[in-house]
Amino acid sequence: MIPPHLKPGNLILTFICLFSTLSFSSSGQARKTISFNQDWMFSKTNDTVQRQSDWKKVTLPHTWNATDMQLTKDFYEGEGQYKKQIVFGREYKDKRLFLRFEGVGQVAQVYVNQKLVGMHKGSYSAFCLDITYAVKIGEANTILVKVNNKARKDIIPVNHFLFGIYGGIYRPVSLLVTNKVNITTTDYAAPGIYISQKNVSAESAEVSVAVKVENIETSWQDISIKTELYDQAGKLVAAQTTPQKITTQGRQKFVQHFQLQKPHLWNGLKNPYLYKVITKLLRKHDVIDKVTQPLGLRKFEIIAGKGFFLNNQLYPMHGVCRHQDRWQFGNALSNAQHREDLDIIKEMGATTIRFAHYQQAEYLYSTCDTMGFVTWAEIPFVNTSTGEEADNAKQQLMELIKQNYNHPSLYVWGLHNEVYGKTPSDFPAVLTRELNDIAKTEDPDRYTVSVSGYGEMDRPTNLNADIQGMNRYYGWYEGKIGNLEDWAKEIETKYPAHKVILTEYGADGNIFQQQEQTDLKDAYDYTAAFYPESFETKTHEVQWPIIAKHPGIAASYIWNMFDFATPMWNRGGMPARNMKGLVTFDRQLKKDAFYWYKANWSKDPVLYLTERRVVERKHAVTPVVVYSNIGQPALFVNGKMIAVQPIQGTNSVQFIFKDVHLKKGKNSIKTLAKKDSKTFTDTIEWVLK
Repeated sequence: MIPPHLKPGNLILTFICLFSTLSFSSSGQARKTISFNQDWMFSKTNDTVQRQSDWKKVTLPHTWNATDMQLTKDFYEGEGQYKKQIVFGREYKDKRLFLRFEGVGQVAQVYVNQKLVGMHKGSYSAFCLDITYAVKIGEANTILVKVNNKARKDIIPVNHFLFGIYGGIYRPVSLLVTNKVNITTTDYAAPGIYISQKNVSAESAEVSVAVKVENIETSWQDISIKTELYDQAGKLVAAQTTPQKITTQGRQKFVQHFQLQKPHLWNGLKNPYLYKVITKLLRKHDVIDKVTQPLGLRKFEIIAGKGFFLNNQLYPMHGVCRHQDRWQFGNALSNAQHREDLDIIKEMGATTIRFAHYQQAEYLYSTCDTMGFVTWAEIPFVNTSTGEEADNAKQQLMELIKQNYNHPSLYVWGLHNEVYGKTPSDFPAVLTRELNDIAKTEDPDRYTVSVSGYGEMDRPTNLNADIQGMNRYYGWYEGKIGNLEDWAKEIETKYPAHKVILTEYGADGNIFQQQEQTDLKDAYDYTAAFYPESFETKTHEVQWPIIAKHPGIAASYIWNMFDFATPMWNRGGMPARNMKGLVTFDRQLKKDAFYWYKANWSKDPVLYLTERRVVERKHAVTPVVVYSNIGQPALFVNGKMIAVQPIQGTNSVQFIFKDVHLKKGKNSIKTLAKKDSKTFTDTIEWVLK
């Protein structure tokens, strides 16, 4: 029951009649999707009675952990409540009403007028609730959402260790308004239409569109299902209309098939060409519902020992992992902030993104479709297991697949990350096999992957998916930086028929802790309190050239694109922070390693001097390293050109000027290179003590 202090009479809210200007009729009007993000009140509750002054007005998305979870392990974990009042006018009388939440961290209980209309467990996937029968038409309605982000053994992730479970309604909410015959909204909050493609080539492609329909009228209904395919210019290229009788007994599924000749293929960043699929329900020529989805025709294939192929062409899988949180915003991000992340990733030259370790914002997947990134999506079955999370893991996988089924950029479903058992019959291995069965049943046309934190193939939880991912942190958590070469050779020699991805690699780099790279060894003690940025740089300088020459590694993913919050950690002089990112948590500074990859991956000209934050120097004679993808650079020290020629470093874009002499005090270091009659320069300042 709703606590007495939350009953409508005690709410200090203005009745909000948001929708009185919208007019609907029982036929001839398709669905409406209306933003439901304004005029909420919020309070941290933890089941305690709240004073009226404890409530504050918020706009969604919102999290109550925007700062505390990013600073300390002593963050607020527990319950928060959101409430809102609204009047639904008479025009809603013969409509179906749904509330669709894109993400709530992590358990949500939704009440309408003190009636529990639904509960959802899991922070990262959408859910959609039918509120039609709880709403009072023409009266004030109270919406209350109880949210709890306490870690639980039966909900993945089961702890806050690898990343924090932010509390709040941290993604947008929508009110969906449909007629009584509608394309379903409550099939795991999926779009209700599911687009499959087979035998895709430049010559032809087979497309199937499955439609799920519901009827809550009092009798069966004669309707037509019309699906139209439009090209990117808006030209109709195919259409099909099929008459159907829709009974009142259960959800019904119908499938339409199309054969396209000479299709325009979706070709990654080179040409992310999208068709548009519009499915309509017609009753006596009136459109009573309509759903639009993207269609990118493409063929993904991994060939063991050779690499990743897109449309039968070898495709470079230059990858990064991405966490969704940001300094002082938590995970309650705007679409503009999500887009900024993708733009930074694109600037660096990456071609593929692993959205780790959970389902991320719908805007991201859609924008990757249009930008051309090849993407990986996964569920938060990570780090450890309790034996109690199987049902929730299966639910979250179903939600992940159904909600994102139509995104052409997605090539693989991730089942687990670093979850282990002692035998193949232990809980983690058994659950992984069950998850794999679900994924291959729901979506037989995409790959599945599980990820190990060990380099051995014969571990009990391995080989339960199409692809075996491995996280390797040589030089950081084990061995020396260059040991990645030995691992890659062993994988290619022992397992030539296996599909293998290097799913994480890297090292931490604290931009506030600096050390000259010449003073660093090839291995680091990650338990130390000092995480110099230069060690992170060195790790990537050595390891990327190793990866690049081993086609047995079908794809690789840097951990991580951005620094992110780890509230249970206190490492490297920065509490609650994983600093393996190539860009800082606030997105304001790109580390040296960012420009290393930009020089290697991007087609944009790059000329960059490293160790620019190692300002205070102790070596009077030192190497100077330049990244250049525009040819051999020149070097000037204090205005004088260095006569010595650079030597090539770990690959063709790294130039090392050895034995450069510095003077006491300030030194100006400048590099210069020319390409296509354009002159490029970069300058830094060092101070020799």
